[in-house]
Amino acid sequence: MKYTKFIALTLILAFSLGCSDDMLDKLPQDEISPEAYWKTPNDLALFLNQFYTSFPVHNGYNGGIFEFDNNSDNLADIFVNNRLVGSTTSVPTSDGNWAYGSIRAVNFYLENSATAQGDAALIDHYDGEAYFFRAMFYYNLLKRYGGVPYIDKTLTTNSPELYSPRLARNELATKIIEDLDMAIAKLKPRSSAEAFRVHKGIALSLKSTVGLYEGTWEKYHNGTAFAAPVNESEKFLQMAVDAAETIINNGEYTLYNNGTSKTYWDLFNKVDYSGVSEVMFWKKYSVSDGVSHYVGHYLPHTGSGTGVTKSLVDSYLASDGQPIGVSPLYSSAQENSLTNIVKNRDPRLAQTIATPGDLLTENSGVPNELFTFPTFRGNNEITNTTGFQIYKGGITDNAQRTNSYTGAIIYRYAEVLLNFAEAKAELGTLTQADLDKSINLLRARVDMPALNIAPVPDPNKAFPALSDIINEVRRERRVELALEGKRFDDLMRWAAADELIVGKRLLGFKIIGSGAMETEFSDLIGNSILVNSQGYIDPYMNTIPTGFGFNLGRDYLSPIPTEQIVLSQGTLVQNPGWE
Repeated sequence: MKYTKFIALTLILAFSLGCSDDMLDKLPQDEISPEAYWKTPNDLALFLNQFYTSFPVHNGYNGGIFEFDNNSDNLADIFVNNRLVGSTTSVPTSDGNWAYGSIRAVNFYLENSATAQGDAALIDHYDGEAYFFRAMFYYNLLKRYGGVPYIDKTLTTNSPELYSPRLARNELATKIIEDLDMAIAKLKPRSSAEAFRVHKGIALSLKSTVGLYEGTWEKYHNGTAFAAPVNESEKFLQMAVDAAETIINNGEYTLYNNGTSKTYWDLFNKVDYSGVSEVMFWKKYSVSDGVSHYVGHYLPHTGSGTGVTKSLVDSYLASDGQPIGVSPLYSSAQENSLTNIVKNRDPRLAQTIATPGDLLTENSGVPNELFTFPTFRGNNEITNTTGFQIYKGGITDNAQRTNSYTGAIIYRYAEVLLNFAEAKAELGTLTQADLDKSINLLRARVDMPALNIAPVPDPNKAFPALSDIINEVRRERRVELALEGKRFDDLMRWAAADELIVGKRLLGFKIIGSGAMETEFSDLIGNSILVNSQGYIDPYMNTIPTGFGFNLGRDYLSPIPTEQIVLSQGTLVQNPGWE
């Protein structure tokens, strides 16, 4: 039994302690002894630094955060997403995402931070950081697996909690909210917190996100195998409203607006966000410090191995604030011209996809590089898949073509406003005044007409069974947060795969009839550029001829790895459809 428990500790908690019995009484090698080293607040900060690598930021040879929507209907990657295809049908033996190592480290911190002496307010703040990170780590597990075992203390090989059953998802979400409430109570506001460390507003923002996620999950999965045993949708939605409204009322954050016609595009291309109130939290890069990324190499100069979809492009309103299916300012004849498709449209469209004449590289002493055609003649990551090439986040500074140092936005105020509006819409309490202090601020920034509480009905609305206002709130979220890695979570919590994923392929630009572009790539059309019978680029035509095969009874959650099922000695129950 002792050997079994040892294996359970190393695999269930993903934290190796070594093989000999005497090691079981020692601290893990990557943890410092609180008695020996945790003497000052700074010692606590140094320990907490390990968790700051957990945020999603620019990393690797790719387009950074602007490719995070490759797992959704916003982008069509060169590789079809397995989750959407439903091609993963067997339960893996192990899964690196089923990881409790960081949670264990947070628990260890919270049990020992009191050994530090010094500024009590600062120590309290660092404790708040720990509660924030534990909430974030459990939230990531909740999204992937649903309810999981909840461990809030460090364990030994004899701890009965090693065999804890899965907590119901609504109970786990409540635990996450409780941790965030502790963080909110302890953390300093941004005005007095150290730069580049979590502060009170970040915890409130995550609370609004968790509340919205769980509230809508429980509402739209109710009655299915993925439902919470007790539907507490309204409770979590109200939590989302309250957290977001607290941020709004505090007045600490405002939307970025530089007064230009491309203010939205400019927001995502800054080296330093320290003076940008909208950006609540971000990562700084510096070539001189050896911290850089490659977004400037891939965006907007190449296709980065992906492409914006027709579905996303079609979701942008006409400039009169009406859906393109009803607005007199838009005609389907505009579809086969990149220049025309953005005319009389929400300006965020032209600042998200590349159109002819857009600046790609600003050179000194030689002509600037301008966008003419999508990058169809490359391969792998040096290609575009749909004809709609990513321009949002594109770096035009020639000095950053290889080593880029623009900052990576992690939390921004715009999402808080969207969380507020959506949660109120789902509760049925959204008013015109609510829209005016949330979504309509986003629209005003780009000179779009305000959203009315009784919007113009869209004959092609994405969610026919839902109200017009919920459809419009969801549309605004999609447009404002496009290519920022939020879309997959939205599709899952809305239980939207039946409407937007199953049986669908991701289409692109209408290249047949496009004139110059059709001529330029005539040798590729039908070969590397696949086109459907209506003339639209159809990159997955041969890969998934019948469309995505997302299994509605299985794929909303990932499977629990088999080794965890075995090691739990029967206490862990597998997710629906993976039994």
